[in-house]
Amino acid sequence: MMVNLVPHSISGFVSGTGAERLARAMIDLVIPPTCLGCDVAVGQAGALCGSCWSGLRFIERPYCAVFGTPFAYDPGDGTRSLQAIAQPPDFDRSRCVVLYDDVARKIVRSFKFGDRPELAPWMANWMLRAGGDVLLPGALVVPVPLHRNRLLKRRYNQSAELARSLTRITQQAYRPDLLQRIRPTRQQVGLGANQRARNVRGAFRVPTPEQIHVKSSHIVLIDDVYTTGATLQACARALRRKGAAKIDCLTFARVANGVAITDL
Repeated sequence: MMVNLVPHSISGFVSGTGAERLARAMIDLVIPPTCLGCDVAVGQAGALCGSCWSGLRFIERPYCAVFGTPFAYDPGDGTRSLQAIAQPPDFDRSRCVVLYDDVARKIVRSFKFGDRPELAPWMANWMLRAGGDVLLPGALVVPVPLHRNRLLKRRYNQSAELARSLTRITQQAYRPDLLQRIRPTRQQVGLGANQRARNVRGAFRVPTPEQIHVKSSHIVLIDDVYTTGATLQACARALRRKGAAKIDCLTFARVANGVAITDL
């Protein structure tokens, strides 16, 4: 069994022109496509094998109107979780595709650390579906930036690849220039929630020439994984200080509450 990642509504975009489909078919003959979650051969690029598909845990309604965390029962539209009431975040809303476990972890780690930026368009397709209520007309799409030292080492910013792929579909404004990471930070791997918050505090700023574009704007922050929210909150604070009217977040995967943070 093979499951294609591409939603029906945008399959034409992913398929591309006749020439692009022919080129892709020729590439597939030379390098047969494999499942995005494992190395099993599949019929076409951007597909999951049946085993990996069944292992994904999609985040569906009902969920918290602010954090997007799933509820065990339906308390009604617009309901906020206790966390959102007790500790309102610096952003307005967060949306995500899947919980970060097993298959999602394999996809993210392959994309982020395995030199697989070509996974971005397939992941972005799912993010579009999950973020329909935040990717509103006129929103400015801003990836979480990497510090230049880490960018040189990794060679690409995974958040920027996702944001660029999203805006190619939605035709929204891709604005990586609106936010900078102004100091290097420790890798977040192995850090607890409080340590993560301290690690990224003051690490982001809006460049002076771009402040006029941020003021009164709707910003959608893009990242690969929502872990504790520390990085997205630090980005949101920098944007809010410069007058952003609305700040939403959209990520591919989310660490479930109570899950130990060991590899992000």
